[in-house]
Amino acid sequence: MKNVRNSVLIITLGLCYLSALSLKAQAPQAPQLGKASVKQVIAAMTLEEKAKLVVGTGMNIPGMPAGGPVVGETKSLVDGASGTTLGIPRLGITPSVVADGPAGVRISPTRDKDNNTYYCTAFPIGTLLASTWNTDLVHQVGQAMGNEVLEYCIDVLLGPGLNIQRNPLCGRNFEYYSEDPYISGKIAAAMINGVESNGVGTSVKHFAANNAETNRNSLNVIASERALREIYLEGFRIAVQEAQPWTVMSSYNYINGLYASESHDLLTKVLRNDWGFKGYVMTDWFGGKDAAAQVAAGNDLLMPGNQNQTQAIIKAVQEGKLDVRLLDQNIERILNIILQGPRYKGYNYSNKPDLQAHARVTRQAATEGMVLLKNKDSALPLASTVKKLAVFGTTSYDIITGGTGSGDVNEAYSVSLVEGLQGAGYTIHENLQAMYKAYGNAVKEGRPKREGFMAMMMGSEPTPEFAVNEGLATSLAGTSDAAIITIGRNSGEGRDRSSDEGDFQLTATEKELIKNVSAAFQAKGKKTIVILNVGGVVETASWKDIPDAILLAWQAGQETGNSIADLLSGKENPSGKLAVTFPARYEDVPSSATFPGKELPSNEPKDSRPGGFMRGRPAEDTYTEGIYVGYRYYETFGVKPSYEFGHGLSYTEFGYSNLKLSSEKFNSKMTITVDVKNTGKAAGKEVAQLYLSAPSKKLDKPALELKGFAKTRLLQPGETQTLTFMIDAHNLASFDASGSSWIADAGAYMVKLGSSSRDIRQSASFMLVKDLTVKKESVALVPQQNISELKPAK
Repeated sequence: MKNVRNSVLIITLGLCYLSALSLKAQAPQAPQLGKASVKQVIAAMTLEEKAKLVVGTGMNIPGMPAGGPVVGETKSLVDGASGTTLGIPRLGITPSVVADGPAGVRISPTRDKDNNTYYCTAFPIGTLLASTWNTDLVHQVGQAMGNEVLEYCIDVLLGPGLNIQRNPLCGRNFEYYSEDPYISGKIAAAMINGVESNGVGTSVKHFAANNAETNRNSLNVIASERALREIYLEGFRIAVQEAQPWTVMSSYNYINGLYASESHDLLTKVLRNDWGFKGYVMTDWFGGKDAAAQVAAGNDLLMPGNQNQTQAIIKAVQEGKLDVRLLDQNIERILNIILQGPRYKGYNYSNKPDLQAHARVTRQAATEGMVLLKNKDSALPLASTVKKLAVFGTTSYDIITGGTGSGDVNEAYSVSLVEGLQGAGYTIHENLQAMYKAYGNAVKEGRPKREGFMAMMMGSEPTPEFAVNEGLATSLAGTSDAAIITIGRNSGEGRDRSSDEGDFQLTATEKELIKNVSAAFQAKGKKTIVILNVGGVVETASWKDIPDAILLAWQAGQETGNSIADLLSGKENPSGKLAVTFPARYEDVPSSATFPGKELPSNEPKDSRPGGFMRGRPAEDTYTEGIYVGYRYYETFGVKPSYEFGHGLSYTEFGYSNLKLSSEKFNSKMTITVDVKNTGKAAGKEVAQLYLSAPSKKLDKPALELKGFAKTRLLQPGETQTLTFMIDAHNLASFDASGSSWIADAGAYMVKLGSSSRDIRQSASFMLVKDLTVKKESVALVPQQNISELKPAK
């Protein structure tokens, strides 16, 4: 009987096993991303999975106590990265990693229980890259930056920054390219295409009108449709249509009463319907308030993400307040990008990008983006007889390579000015160097060191300038061949700059330094050179006549010192041009009366918690200057700046000739050519700038607007290059809000070719025979109140 029972048991178990196998074979397999269609994968997702996929998995705040605060369900796949999307293994959906930022990848350089290092290249700031006016070079920078994104297995780089430099005091101007949307869009497109050539993505930010850091999460930007379309959105349009970035990042601020991340007008009507954007939109970190409204507006991904947002989306769908089809659209756009990413494709990343090769790209780009503002009596390059340099300024010994916040980079090294000069063969006055070192150490000794989150956001506290009296300056002039003075400034995320001394204005000590050193060295027939190691515009009009030369070095990344030395020595010839105006006074800036906005009555305390960083109080800023931003204002209203848009000197001279238009009448497109000749004695590059002056009939127009630019190759003395420009109907048009259309008035248009907005060398005109409607756009972003905008006199 026992054997019979055993046999029955074995047979029964066998039948159960076969039945289970049969059921398993018959059970439908969950569709897998990449094998099934994206729509089939979405159809297989639960509501909870859908809600979690459009919300990031959280973020550790660096420098905070161990174990907190953690927002959401942080998944740290790359140490120090900014965020991660949810992976759903049962559907073959891999997580996606995003990391800052616009000046290079920002991740943790060291990892627990790991002796390796994970440094990244600190590339030049965005303003310097725009100052190269060289899209091919910026594309190379993007390729190098994108390679580091790839080799550290990051999917999306959070950059470039594309906001307009409306006011020189915006704390994040260093991340942005220009006051002009045309060059901003062209440089951004080159950067995006360079980065994404590696098979990784970018996130163009901050969309849109994020032009101040003060109260940035609660500031309502009140602007006309025309100002938004022509100035604050146009650069994004160019970048989207010429580069199709994988993602766009919505901004913190309100636009005409609605959060950017909750604006269907901005994210769907303008970005997708009008421009044809194909990727997905993510929020800036902790941006917006209403998760369901963000999803409905077309903001696909909420970053860094928290569980409350997930629950809010689930609840909104269950209560019928959010159409699940809109949620499905968000997911479809996200999954289409995940499919392109290196993590999904299983890329065999090395964690070892070629940092040496990227440093060479950085040095080249930095050198080409520095701007020679002044060069009296050919003070630069330094004469061959100059061997020993007296180097003044605290920043000469502690160079500023970039701004703070998400634009910061953890690089392996940085080259100070004195190190760069020594590498170029110059001797640094030892006693003066020892004075600055002792002074710097004494100042820093009593200060608490900023670490973690605050170090990233605020940087190190600046060292006040060392006072140099007439006696010391005279003594050093007798034992040195030339003087170098560096003036340094830094700024960053979460705060705006000040128009006071020590920021936009030089301090009394800095001005005295320039005066005393210049007088002492010039009295002995020796030169004084001022280096501006700054992230944004500073006042120069009150002191620029004193030194012999002024080199605007910007913040040039980790090779800053070498790049400056390359120019001072004459190894390289300056070819940078200003992409932003230097006003004579801050009061001359058209937005100076309203920036950064006024706070509104509120009982809410300022939110200083992590995630609410610099949330501030309700505020508003009305853009009363309208379209007259930067040079558009200065040239139209006859306000003379200290240094105009497009200005930049060279060690040689260039002549313009033979301007030709393909037709005397405009018909859809026009080709324009001009000859640029090196008429000087040194090899060099020139940036030819094409401005257009349009007739003013239905709409008022700026005196001129940038519509093209081209940089020559390195021209030898006597060599000529013919540059070619193309303009189309959009280049002629202005935005008419009454018909939501881009229109061009019939009449004479003037083409102006020159070396800056105030140095026009050649001009010619053509006719538009009849009024032209170039394109009809969506009615969107209409202000809720009348705006009294600046208008030029008829």
